[in-house]
Parts: sequence; C-alpha cells; structure tokens
Amino acid sequence: MKPVLAFDIETIPDVAGIRRLHDLPADLSDHEVAEVAFQIRRTKTGSDFLPPPLHRVVVVSCMLRNDEGIQVFSIGEPERGEPEILQKFFEGVEKLVPQLVSWNGGGFDLPVMNYRGLIHGISAPTFWETGDENRDFRYNNYISRYHSRHLDLMDVLAMYQPRNNAPLDDVAQLAGFPGKIGIGGAKVWETWLAGDIAKIRDYCEADTANTYLLYLRYQLLRGVFTEASYRKEMQLLRKHLKELDKPHWREFLQLWNEA
Repeated sequence: MKPVLAFDIETIPDVAGIRRLHDLPADLSDHEVAEVAFQIRRTKTGSDFLPPPLHRVVVVSCMLRNDEGIQVFSIGEPERGEPEILQKFFEGVEKLVPQLVSWNGGGFDLPVMNYRGLIHGISAPTFWETGDENRDFRYNNYISRYHSRHLDLMDVLAMYQPRNNAPLDDVAQLAGFPGKIGIGGAKVWETWLAGDIAKIRDYCEADTANTYLLYLRYQLLRGVFTEASYRKEMQLLRKHLKELDKPHWREFLQLWNEA
C-alpha cells in the first residue's frame, strides 16, 4: 500500500529572527521580544498571528500508515534544533514518498516549513520535485494546489473557497471524534516558556490523530473504503493508541468512546 502520513506542526515565535529584524536590545527577554512582534502585527493586521517566516517549528507530529501497520510519533525534543526537526521530516518524505495529509497544511504548516527550510538551508528534493527529474511528479506533486500528493483536507472539503473553511476541532467533534485535547494552540508559546515540551507534543499528536480520523472518513465519503474496510482501519488505530497507554491517548480514547 502507498504510505499515508498525516502531520501537524506546532510553532513558537522566532525570537532570534525578531531580534535581528527589529534590532532589539539584548537585555529584552524572549517574552518581551515576542510581545514586540505581536504588537507590530496587531497594528498592521488587527491580529497578533505572526507571518509564516517568523514561526519557529518546535514539533512535527506524524501518523504513518503503511504495510507494517500504523504508528504515531513526534519529531521535536528539547535538544533538537529546528533545522534537525525539519530535515528529519523531509528525509521521511524522501524515503517513503507518502501521501501527505493535513488540515490547513497548505494554508499554514507547509508554508511555515518551506520558509523555515529555506532559512536553514534544508534539502528536500522529492518534496519540491515537479517533474523535471521524475516524470511521475509532473501532473501530481506535493506543491501544486490541485494535485493530490499532499491532501489538505480542509481545502478540499471547502472546495478551495476560503469562506468555507472550518476549524479541525469543530469538524472532528461533529464527526464523532474527540477533537482537540490538552493545552490548545493559544497556549503553546506560554507552555514552551514554561519548559514543558511534552505537553506541546501531546497536543500536536492529538491534532494529528483527529486529522487522520477525518482522512479515513473522507476515504469512506469518496468510496475508496467500504464500510467494512473503514471500520477495520478505525479499529487498527484504536488498538494502536490503547497499546501506547499514555495519558493523552487514554483521554483521547475516552472522548472517542463517549462521542
């Protein structure tokens, strides 16, 4: 079977980059530096959500389904820098050439990873292949919006109309899945400053699981799965999460059972 890799990222402000761009005093704390960037952004757009190049990737969570079964994992440890996180993700794409699946990955996750990969000098030839070296990528590659090697579920379900976009949490819960658990996206920066990367990983992994569950439902919707094969894939995931026996997965499974 073709490998399927659902993914999600979590980011924090690129404090070093913000210091460089705005020539900020060295005695400002990371928190204060980020607040400067938030204020500048609020003045320009009314929102403190930073532009993609100023997001530093601290976790990439993945759910991989292939011939060997299913596994969930995160790339992102305190001792790992952003370049290593990004390189390992793109090395996985290079090795597996998977079907990538995301929720708003075309609108946020991949643009952030593209800018940050460029900044750090990351190599990702397969991800950027458009048919010059491999003709199989000419009409189906990872970077063209209407191609399917990367499936942005939100974009597809919205029929590529931004006014139809919907949050992952809402759609997951409406479909009977757990939805978001843990800290919430607005708390990632605060949690990072507190030094609790584990909470960020757990939150990101749960988002990835919701994305993958919606992908399974999407495959049922478009007739790729029968009802029986869909149920089999759901059971496989449930069994794997039970075997992991971690607090965030126990919470996830409890909410899934109650839905």
